[in-house]
Amino acid sequence: MISKEIFYKLNNLRCYRKYSPNCRYISNDIWNEELTIGLKLKIEKYWKDKLCKGSFDKNNVDKKFYVLSMFPYPSGRLHMGHVRVYVIADSIARFHRMNGQNVFQPMGWDAFGLPAENAAILHGLPADKWTSSNIDHMKKQLQELGCSFDWSNELTTCDPTYYKWTQWFFLKMFQSGLIYSKEAEVNWDPVDETVLANEQVDENGRSWRSGAVVKKKVLKQWFIKTTQFSKALFEGLNDPSLVDWRDIINLQKHWIGECDGYKFDFQLYTDNVCRTILNVWTQNPEHVPLAAFICVKPDSFVHKYYVQNHKNVFIKNPITGNQLPILVTDRVVYPEGQESRLGVPHTNSIDKELAEEHNIFHSTNQNSYLSREMICEKAKELNFGGYQVSSKLQDWLISRQRYWGTPVPIIHCTNCGAQAVPEDQLPVKLPMLDVQSGNKFKSLELAEEWIKTICPKCGKEAQRETNTMDTFVDSSWYYMRYLDPKNNSQPFDKTLAKNMMPVDLYVGGKEHAVLHLYYARFFNHFLHSIGLSPCLEPFKKLLVQGMVMGQSFKNKINGTYLKGDEVIKKGKTYFSKDGDYPVIATWEKMSKSKHNGVEPKNTISEYGVDTMRLLVLSSVAPTSNRNWNSDTFPGILNWQHRLWLTIREFRTVRDDENVQRHTIDSSIFQKEEMKLHDARNYHVKKTSSNFRKSYQLSVAISKLQGLTNILRKSPKELIKYSVEYERLLAVQIIMLTPMAPHFASALWSGFVSAPGRINHKWEQINWENDVIDQKWPQVDSDYILNVYCVVNNAVKCVLPMPKKEMALLTKEAAIKLTMNQDIIKEYTSSWNIIDIGYQSYEDNDTYVFIKTDRKSVAKTKSTSSKIVKNSI
Repeated sequence: MISKEIFYKLNNLRCYRKYSPNCRYISNDIWNEELTIGLKLKIEKYWKDKLCKGSFDKNNVDKKFYVLSMFPYPSGRLHMGHVRVYVIADSIARFHRMNGQNVFQPMGWDAFGLPAENAAILHGLPADKWTSSNIDHMKKQLQELGCSFDWSNELTTCDPTYYKWTQWFFLKMFQSGLIYSKEAEVNWDPVDETVLANEQVDENGRSWRSGAVVKKKVLKQWFIKTTQFSKALFEGLNDPSLVDWRDIINLQKHWIGECDGYKFDFQLYTDNVCRTILNVWTQNPEHVPLAAFICVKPDSFVHKYYVQNHKNVFIKNPITGNQLPILVTDRVVYPEGQESRLGVPHTNSIDKELAEEHNIFHSTNQNSYLSREMICEKAKELNFGGYQVSSKLQDWLISRQRYWGTPVPIIHCTNCGAQAVPEDQLPVKLPMLDVQSGNKFKSLELAEEWIKTICPKCGKEAQRETNTMDTFVDSSWYYMRYLDPKNNSQPFDKTLAKNMMPVDLYVGGKEHAVLHLYYARFFNHFLHSIGLSPCLEPFKKLLVQGMVMGQSFKNKINGTYLKGDEVIKKGKTYFSKDGDYPVIATWEKMSKSKHNGVEPKNTISEYGVDTMRLLVLSSVAPTSNRNWNSDTFPGILNWQHRLWLTIREFRTVRDDENVQRHTIDSSIFQKEEMKLHDARNYHVKKTSSNFRKSYQLSVAISKLQGLTNILRKSPKELIKYSVEYERLLAVQIIMLTPMAPHFASALWSGFVSAPGRINHKWEQINWENDVIDQKWPQVDSDYILNVYCVVNNAVKCVLPMPKKEMALLTKEAAIKLTMNQDIIKEYTSSWNIIDIGYQSYEDNDTYVFIKTDRKSVAKTKSTSSKIVKNSI
């Protein structure tokens, strides 16, 4: 039998060897050290490779939870916006993993586009090599954040194995009539020398990338008929499967617009040569066969580039076969967002006047008996429209004139016209271009040998399309490829997609909640229409996080931005150091040009990874902007210090034989234990809700800080002998783990290796596993939860019951229980009940929401405003 002294030495040595990969720590245990930045970095270095790597089991999809973060453009360095989105997503992923779910959290790279190409040219490197080096660097940075990404499913959009399938989808759309080309007036960026979509031009007419004033130019461009899915995309926003989309639904609906009309695509001819497609919108499809002419605005694209330059300009009406002249006029009212309008003299007096003034023949057409439905069906059959759409929504212009993008898989033949590249010839790979040549910017037009090819239809010489696709096309379906990124025979396995879709949680910046989200939703609707996606809507729940804002200083006189060290503060006002000019201090999106950016690597070096994670998550909700202010840091730093002291004290007290239980009266001891019992269940309930329901991770941190305060106030006798103290401390560390996995792992190592263990067989702890492998704590089965009866947003009664009974309460039983309460009967007996809702989450209270028609009766008696707490 060994002595107690030797036992404790061996115990400390065992802990030390388990914790430390080498002998750099002082031999009498790391818990004698202060929690300095040096110690934090040592902790993180040790635990870095021991944390969960996020592996996903494809054979266990019943418990799947798909967490998707918007993947980054590989600029070569992370910024604080990246840190915030990935730390939020990872914390939630780790929570669900600890709750026994099979979490899929992939990561990849949105690697095509102008910034990479411009940077590569600037550095004299091929775009692929520049992008690849940036990916390597950023991947290391992401791994430093401790995020549990599934790197085995990594993808890169500039990889031919990825964009092969982007081209494949293009061909599927092309073959189904969803893709067309036409001459169009486009936004031309004179600096980056490429076309921009309307959405990529700001309200001042400047490019979203270069800042240059955009010019107008006419080019033949490729378009995707996203408008064909307008009605489905608009109505899909009412899908009950969409959870907590909040204002994003309104943003999407505003973008799509009320689908109160129909679009028709007419071919426009000049001198009997088809030049472009003229999109015409009308609320009355039955007027299409009655149209005698087409009105266009005087400043319209059609007038400027066709009517003014040609004598014989007309469109063909596919329904009647008639040629309709173009009439330039401002005497008619045009639909919102439209430059054209049907001229129908038969139904409109102004159109009749215009027709007579210009000697345009009109009469009741022989096809006028066709109904609205018949016209639309005929238009769909002839592939020239007939789909419901708002007047302001336009088709998606996807052509880009720059090199670094997915090549459009089209071959142009003089005899056969535009032909699709055969599927067995995909991918059409990007050729290598000489970046050292004299050309400032690159276009596939420079790849002369690559352009030459053979027409797949007639076998004669032909040319490849030299446009590439907008990078939004690549990023509109990546969430599906993540499921099966190594599949060479199909874009992804349909069975796997059926089991994995929709995405359970999509996390990303609010700035992408309109355009990218719209394109991604369109793409998924298309995939669903061809049987590849099992669901219409790709994302079940959205979490759009606010920006990380830095404090910027701007000279009030000339508007130039100043660095922080160029500014002094006098009272509450800022001035420049070199002239006492007044300075405006504001919080703005971090930017190099504003000198208000914060480098994540510098923050890690100064505070550590987990401290940065906690700082990013604290203070404000994920959906709000986060002002990166060092004044808020002490709260987190002090909390970590108190946690460190808590474990140190726990180990010391458990090892101290002089602490006697009888110094506290047994009844007082039991009362204190009950307080700890209630505190544990309360904090588990609230923190779990913050992770599972509201994603208010800042509130979760506040709850855990409150829990730490309770632990710190406990006397030594409770620390030494209390079952509930030990459980509460265990719960504290476990619930910290998703947000600070390295630090929590170190705390857990100190906790489980302490002597004097009491809870040997508590089912909520596996003492042999690291904290990362612990199950998330649960509320005790006898802990009292509540059923809240809510009428018109006001709680009218509260029905308490033990968790074990709440777990058996079905929706129907909860509603019946609520409706049987006297106060609810009294309140609703003479009211018109419009709706009854139900909400219940694991380990939490249940809510029954009753909505009544307030206009049906006068106000009820005073009892209706009471909150009655009944026992059942």
